[in-house]
Amino acid sequence: MMDKRLMGLSGMKKIMILLAGISFLQAFMIIFQARFLALSITGLWNGEGLAAQTQAILVFFLAFVGRHFLTLIRERLLDKFAYQKGKELRKELLNQVFSLGPKLVQKSGTGNVVTMALEGIRQVENYITLFLAKLMNMMIIPWLVLIYVFTLDVDSGITMIVVFPIIILFMVILGYAAQEKANRQYATYKVLSNHFVDALQGLETLKLLGLSKRYSKNVHNVSESYRKATMSTLKVAIMSTFALDFFTTLSVALIALTLGLQLLEGAMLLLPALTVLILAPEFFLPVREFSSDYHATLDGKNAMGAILDILEVDVPTNTEVLPAEKANWDETSELIIKDLNVTHDKQHQNALSDINFSWKGYGKIGLIGASGSGKSSFIDTIGGFLQPSEGTAIEINGVEVPHFSQRNWQKEIIYIPQKPYLFHDTLANNIRFYMPEASDEAVLHAAEKAGLSGFIEELPKGLATLIGESGRMMSGGQAQRVSIARAFLDPERKILLFDEPTAHLDIETEVALKESILPLMEKHLVFFSTHRLHWTNEMDYILVLDHGRIVDAGTHEELLAENGAYVDLMNQMRGEKPHE
Repeated sequence: MMDKRLMGLSGMKKIMILLAGISFLQAFMIIFQARFLALSITGLWNGEGLAAQTQAILVFFLAFVGRHFLTLIRERLLDKFAYQKGKELRKELLNQVFSLGPKLVQKSGTGNVVTMALEGIRQVENYITLFLAKLMNMMIIPWLVLIYVFTLDVDSGITMIVVFPIIILFMVILGYAAQEKANRQYATYKVLSNHFVDALQGLETLKLLGLSKRYSKNVHNVSESYRKATMSTLKVAIMSTFALDFFTTLSVALIALTLGLQLLEGAMLLLPALTVLILAPEFFLPVREFSSDYHATLDGKNAMGAILDILEVDVPTNTEVLPAEKANWDETSELIIKDLNVTHDKQHQNALSDINFSWKGYGKIGLIGASGSGKSSFIDTIGGFLQPSEGTAIEINGVEVPHFSQRNWQKEIIYIPQKPYLFHDTLANNIRFYMPEASDEAVLHAAEKAGLSGFIEELPKGLATLIGESGRMMSGGQAQRVSIARAFLDPERKILLFDEPTAHLDIETEVALKESILPLMEKHLVFFSTHRLHWTNEMDYILVLDHGRIVDAGTHEELLAENGAYVDLMNQMRGEKPHE
């Protein structure tokens, strides 16, 4: 029921030792509390005055205060530890997301990744705070209490031992049922979070097309699915709690019955009987608390599992092989790729196969091909987001590197995807993505180059207007202009990666956007993935990809003269039959 990877978190051994010590002390406080409470009640029953019970009452009170003081220390200790682990996990998660790149976000969903980094971390903190304390209490307190009960009454101790495994068995059975329900709930939650982001981003388009009311039914269906999954999980949790309370109450009643019979028969004194009766609920209390908090922390367990799954994805090593001076790209720089092979998700089928390519200096390299031909994989590999298989030779400015995930290489890159991500921040800060310290004047100048001047004039606060999620919505063309402005703002980065930046734009918007993109490409090494034919005339060199292989390469004029795969692809895109 517990994710074993939880124990692998840094500092876990130390915190568990501290928790074990606190639980050990609490067990003694519980025993002292029961013993001296029974002593005071027995003394009063025997006719002794209240003053005679002062010492017993004082010890009981000190034990009671000590027990809860230890609980306070434990909670503060766990709160601090959980908060620290949450910060570390969030940092590691974000570093992993940045290292693995857009493929991870596309696979998991933007909404899911964002929710995981925000709400998921909070759930993990709650999981650590509740689960560890109750787990340690259940492992230590009942057994110390049981040992003491055996010294007072063997029959009561045997009853506790017999009932305890039955309770654990029911916990396991109902726990697995609750886990299955919680897994379904978390899967529905991921769908809901991704759906919410998609709906938010497309709200303006839906409203423009008059589909917002119709789409509201879809929103209702997704949220209703999550509600049903949540209620189903709660039903199992409530049933589990009821079963646990029933058996523990029945067990305490059985112990009370046997103790009463022994008292009537004169086989047992009041003091040990009363002490055992007080300790019986305490014996079962850690199990009950663990069970109730287990259901309360299932979301945290699932969130932590999802986060740790991402953190366990292999990230490239040897990222410092390329020196900074060799990563700077200029007109004399050279890139050589030999026998490049890339495999997705450890599958046998290559996303890229036997790619051989070399280039010197600045230039615009176009990547064209049908959907699934490997264009995006090529871009992601150059950006260091996908790792080549063994046998690949990569050389940058005379330095052989194992992959493109070189920190200094990536510092030279500006990535412009199909759908640029806009943060919930001002327009100016969104443009400052690569240069956080850029001045307002520099940001405005970059925005003008990207063709955002008219749009900025319409905004109520200009560059200070909030955009992105929960801010002002922007069209696809405007979002792409923001990503282009980011590139204009940072003239030091000389490698541009365009992954079909106009794929989701209408032709009129694309033509307008082209006027901003072309000046940006000057004196840069550009890899431009596209399926729009009018871009090929602007490229210095064209790679035609098909099923991850380069099937044609050359300038636009050379490829037309060859009348090969390039011409066939152009004919297919125009709806014409390929030549015989």
